[in-house]
Amino acid sequence: MQRIDHPLPWTPCGNSRQLSVLRFGSGSKKAYVQASLHADELPGMRVAVELKRRLLELESSGRLNAVIELVPVANPIGLGQLFQAVAQGRFEFASGKNFNRDFVDLAAAVAPALEGQLGADAAQNVQRIRAAMRDALDGLPAPTCELQGMQRLLLRHACDADVVLDLHCDFEAAVHLYSAPQHWQALRPLAARLQAGAVLLAEDSGGSSFDEACAMPWQRLRQRFPEAEIPLACLATTVELGGMADTEAERAVASAEAILAFLAEQGLIAGDWPAAPERCCEATPFAGAQYALAPHPGVVSFFKQPGEWVERGEALFEVIDPLSEQHSIVRAETCGVLYARERMRFARPGLWLAKVAGATPIRQGRLLSD
Repeated sequence: MQRIDHPLPWTPCGNSRQLSVLRFGSGSKKAYVQASLHADELPGMRVAVELKRRLLELESSGRLNAVIELVPVANPIGLGQLFQAVAQGRFEFASGKNFNRDFVDLAAAVAPALEGQLGADAAQNVQRIRAAMRDALDGLPAPTCELQGMQRLLLRHACDADVVLDLHCDFEAAVHLYSAPQHWQALRPLAARLQAGAVLLAEDSGGSSFDEACAMPWQRLRQRFPEAEIPLACLATTVELGGMADTEAERAVASAEAILAFLAEQGLIAGDWPAAPERCCEATPFAGAQYALAPHPGVVSFFKQPGEWVERGEALFEVIDPLSEQHSIVRAETCGVLYARERMRFARPGLWLAKVAGATPIRQGRLLSD
């Protein structure tokens, strides 16, 4: 194992922060796995502990057929953010920005340099595009803030990977994945191994999240250069490993083994691994997800657990104002799995309380929440 420590630029005076990347194995193929880009989402960090242990074993036994980079703490900035003893890892204090938004658009960055350089050789095109991505990131002006510097470092390590797994979680949730429709069949075994309750698909969900910043440049370059053979060379997904409290050791071990078996299935790890379960949830369009909000403030009581199937019209939760006694029941607007719900139990305007994965699109425009 090689450990690479990157000092973060623009670290506040008197402090020292770094981004640490653990590199295992060798070869022409590469997988990149990062945990807790939203720094208070800790199940991924716990899974990374098990991944590190197992990757050390696999490396020492010569079973790694590729480079596997692991970033157990993808957001040292957010990990240090506490407000009145509560971790605040989703938004940067300095700017208010979501740590998982506004990554560099690599397709736009590399397209000018690729004019006239791509042809009928897909493998050669992949090499040229990845080299152009690395050069484009290295050639950007110096970062103007700590967040920008950290995001560029993460993308610089992931941009030339064949597989990218971004490990997150929701508040209270079933395991679920986000990815592009073009990648669903390749990701189905991973969803099955993780016993995912939902998979949400969108080519561009808005906001330039990390997984889309890695995967979608290939699709956009295919559209920009239709005469060239450009494969979808980066299989990327956001993996939501349940809820924020799901850090039990047994669960982390199982998730790590599922991820390693999937990487083995991609040809990156040698040896015998259990076959992926045949049973798997069906993917649904991200545009079909209902974000259920309360019509007024009040105390929330849920009727459904994460992972449960709900029919359209079924009650999801009730809201009761403790002073006026105003009472409302919020119902499902679609059939599907209730894949996530809010951990707080007091409703506030504009904040979702439950998410249901429906098969019929009911939303448009930007799909990601803040």
